[in-house]
Amino acid sequence: MYKLSEKGERIREMFSDIAPRYDFLNRLLSFGIDRRWRKVAVRLVRWTEGGRVLDVATGTGDVALEIARQTPPSVSIVGIDFSEGMVALGREKVAHSPHADRITMEIAPCEAIPFPDGTFDSVTIAFGIRNVVDRRQGLSEMLRILKPGGRAVILEFSTPRSLLFKKIYYFYFLRILPVIGGLFSRFSAYKYLPDSVLEFPSQKEFVSLMASVGFRNTAYRDLTFGIATVYTGEKTVK
Repeated sequence: MYKLSEKGERIREMFSDIAPRYDFLNRLLSFGIDRRWRKVAVRLVRWTEGGRVLDVATGTGDVALEIARQTPPSVSIVGIDFSEGMVALGREKVAHSPHADRITMEIAPCEAIPFPDGTFDSVTIAFGIRNVVDRRQGLSEMLRILKPGGRAVILEFSTPRSLLFKKIYYFYFLRILPVIGGLFSRFSAYKYLPDSVLEFPSQKEFVSLMASVGFRNTAYRDLTFGIATVYTGEKTVK
């Protein structure tokens, strides 16, 4: 069993605490645009007939469900998350969807993915890699469980490049978002969100980190003026 660091345990506890209001606040605080970002990211997923796709930090299963919508019935999807509260809600959501027979959800951290080498065609993680304390280990695990030629698709918040838009974004992110989040959930959790985004590496730094653990053909694409970025990388075909 992988032992989380003290910081990792605090983050896991925080997400379990906010799980009941998580979906509602995602829609509210992003004005619903997070759904479009997920759809864009999932279009980059690589799959084969009868293959498998892994969604890491699956939360309540939004990306896992989107993968099911965009792939044929022969493709199975596994979602993992280190928060038991998130997984419990995700299982309930999946059970009430048309894709319940294709999606399974398990409790596990990104740093210790409980599957053998070369299991999946693709691995995804949306708005979760910044919460992985040991990102190098997490990325290495994502690479390990990919089949040769498999693809990682990583969606994460980023910092806009436009100076004017950056000022507006920072004002909303640092001043408004935590207050709104605090009205419906824990203020500290929605104060953590902007802090964790500001701490996250730049786009170029992050693709360099991906390459350093062994991903090839790394690339990134900014979404909505750079509020979010989708990163891709592939496992070398031997």
